[in-house]
Amino acid sequence: MALVLSALALAYAYPLRTYVEQRIEINRLETEQAEQRGDIAELEAERAKWDDPEYIKAQIRSSLLLVEPGEDLVIVIDEEDPTRPGADDEETESDRPWYDDLADTFEDADQLEPDDTEEAQD
Repeated sequence: MALVLSALALAYAYPLRTYVEQRIEINRLETEQAEQRGDIAELEAERAKWDDPEYIKAQIRSSLLLVEPGEDLVIVIDEEDPTRPGADDEETESDRPWYDDLADTFEDADQLEPDDTEEAQD
């Protein structure tokens, strides 16, 4: 009888282990899927904001510093603001806005001598 019971235990051990592993995998995938649903909901809410023209105007104003015709652009920089990025350090290349880099490119181009350009070499 003990031999039969041990044979049955060995016969059921592998399928039982497989079942437990699959349940663990299913639970992990369900948790991952729930997280992805939350991410999708956040992204859909963000996309819905972009359907509002006022939100688009606000984003343009803040990121590109554009204003409506007739308005004046005023930028206030508080050097002692501890929440300002890089308040302790000097401004690094990554902190600079893209339009400052573009302006520097134009300034550098204006300072080149005619014989320094590629056209002068041809």
